Amino acid sequence: MKPLFRIGLLFTVLIATGCWDRTEINDLAFISGAAFDLNEDGKFLLSLQIAIPSSSQAGPGSGGSNRNEKYFVISAVGKNANEAFEKLQKKSSRRLFTAHRSVIFIGESLAKNGVKDILDVYIHDPRQRLKTYIMVVKGGEGREILQIKYPFEQVPIEAVKEMEGLEGELAVTLRDFFIAASSEGINPVMGVIEAEDLSEGLRGNKNKIFSLAGLAVFKELKLVGFLDENETAGFIWLTDRLKQGRLSAELPEGAGTVGMVLNDTKRRITSQISGDRIKIELRLEGQGNISENNSRLDISLPNNLGIARVALEKSVENQVRDTLFKVQAKYKVDSVGFGREIYRNKPKQWKTLKNEWDHTFPDVEVSIEVKLTLGTGMAGAPMQWKEEEIEE
Repeated sequence: MKPLFRIGLLFTVLIATGCWDRTEINDLAFISGAAFDLNEDGKFLLSLQIAIPSSSQAGPGSGGSNRNEKYFVISAVGKNANEAFEKLQKKSSRRLFTAHRSVIFIGESLAKNGVKDILDVYIHDPRQRLKTYIMVVKGGEGREILQIKYPFEQVPIEAVKEMEGLEGELAVTLRDFFIAASSEGINPVMGVIEAEDLSEGLRGNKNKIFSLAGLAVFKELKLVGFLDENETAGFIWLTDRLKQGRLSAELPEGAGTVGMVLNDTKRRITSQISGDRIKIELRLEGQGNISENNSRLDISLPNNLGIARVALEKSVENQVRDTLFKVQAKYKVDSVGFGREIYRNKPKQWKTLKNEWDHTFPDVEVSIEVKLTLGTGMAGAPMQWKEEEIEE
């Protein structure tokens, strides 16, 4: 009887257990995006973009002009993120659910004031997703981006998520930001987004769209400045994040322009320390094919291909130097991780450098060597010129 008794007890336990603390999906409000701003009183303004489930939308014949909306935005003010979130919960008939949030926007004024207080909640709350993208809204407020309707996506935040996934600019997550902020010898950056007219040059155009706009540079968790599109491309080279991309360059003596597609890239970095002198040596390597030839040169010829290669290598070097000028001379903040390179490979020297690194970094000498391997691909003699006009 004992085996049967034990089986009976086990069966009782199985049928008695269940998900006693579960929450039904119909009781949840799915947050797709969030935004932090400063209000006029210096308090935090938290805004949430919440997806409207199809079952909650008004059916045919119902009143109102917004029955086809796929989302709505709510906002609340608090002395910190937690208080603002609790106020927003009181405005919602469903429990606010953060696991589907894909992007957090931070208004420029708040970013300049500092993001330490608003990001602290994401460190301690296990419900927060560290893979969430985080971006500064250049020249505006975060909630402005939440309210822009994007034509390709029903919920606009999905468009930002897809744009970041295309890797046209550097995508930064909460995890990336926290790691850089807590690491030796490097300062964090964020992606940048801004609102602009849907069709430039059309008078009276009120339609807005958002676009990626480079990188935001932080020091002591405060925004100190921006890198534009060209400087961001150089930053991606410098930090060994570039895998594929496109380059263009002007040929000498106004001979025209050429472009190439990069299929593979590498970055090698070494440091030399001699007393107070610190030198960083960068070697950037890339492979790809010529994709555009707006010159009179027949690129299929070795000598002309060499001219194009030298011009493209010089273009990369200038791009990287523009980035270094911005972070070294203007912002004086090591966002590229030269200090981290010394910390990892020369830990003894780093111990003597780290306390004064902010003052030392602007004077670091940097040498740059660029080596590109080019194939002609489909490019050769330019199609727009007659045969007698082509230079060999």
